[in-house]
Amino acid sequence: VPFHMWVPDVYQGSPTAVTLLLGGAPKLAAFAIFIRLLVEGLMPLAHDWQQMLMVLAVMSLAIGNLTAIAQTNIKRMLAYSTIAQMGFVLLGLMSGSVGSDSSGAASAYSSAMFYVVTYVMTTLGSFGVIMLLARAGFEAEELSDFKGLSKRSPWFAAVMSILMFSLAGVPPMMGFAAKFSVLQAVLGAGQLWLTVVAVMFSLIGAFYYLRVVKMMWFDEPKDGAPLLVNTDMRVVLSLNGVLIVGLGLFPGSLLNVCLTAMAKTLST
Repeated sequence: VPFHMWVPDVYQGSPTAVTLLLGGAPKLAAFAIFIRLLVEGLMPLAHDWQQMLMVLAVMSLAIGNLTAIAQTNIKRMLAYSTIAQMGFVLLGLMSGSVGSDSSGAASAYSSAMFYVVTYVMTTLGSFGVIMLLARAGFEAEELSDFKGLSKRSPWFAAVMSILMFSLAGVPPMMGFAAKFSVLQAVLGAGQLWLTVVAVMFSLIGAFYYLRVVKMMWFDEPKDGAPLLVNTDMRVVLSLNGVLIVGLGLFPGSLLNVCLTAMAKTLST
């Protein structure tokens, strides 16, 4: 926000394979641009752009989560979810600008970097499952397409549940570790009220993620035919789910990589 207006229409109108690309690469690029422009280029003005990021973060969390609740198209839901998730990234970047020393700033920026990596991994897996549900030349774009997925393929219903739990920030998923690290950075910057706001909107956002889980496990399927998946896709999505859980239980290694990268960036 306010540069979000194109996202829902592009996500919905693009083929799922294209949306998968749009859900990942631009987020990594945007994070790199923020670091280059704000951290490396405009650090003397940090106290000015910190206020700007604070406003943008709260607006992103509010608009993204509240609008996503009303969506019935899962690609539009994930598009508005993207807006909300980027609000957390902005919180991490904002927290680093008020760090009292380089180590505090590096820790805050690394939490934002870890969050971006987590979001990209989870989103790629989510769109991968959406691609699996395509049938007879039609893409599975409606939330109703996920009804009863556990009866058609319990394994992929479990994988999608892991991904939704991660996006919602439910422990022990990777998304929880990412949200927790950002909230720690915000608290470290002395912004208690902002932490409360972020937690509140996270709880609101959990509703539409858990709604998908409910549909998969407790609703009757529209199509009772078993879900046929080739081995390559099964392996990739299964590995994605395992990584989401594994890095949620043991996030230290990836967090250290992010911290090292940010420390080197700030030292140059």
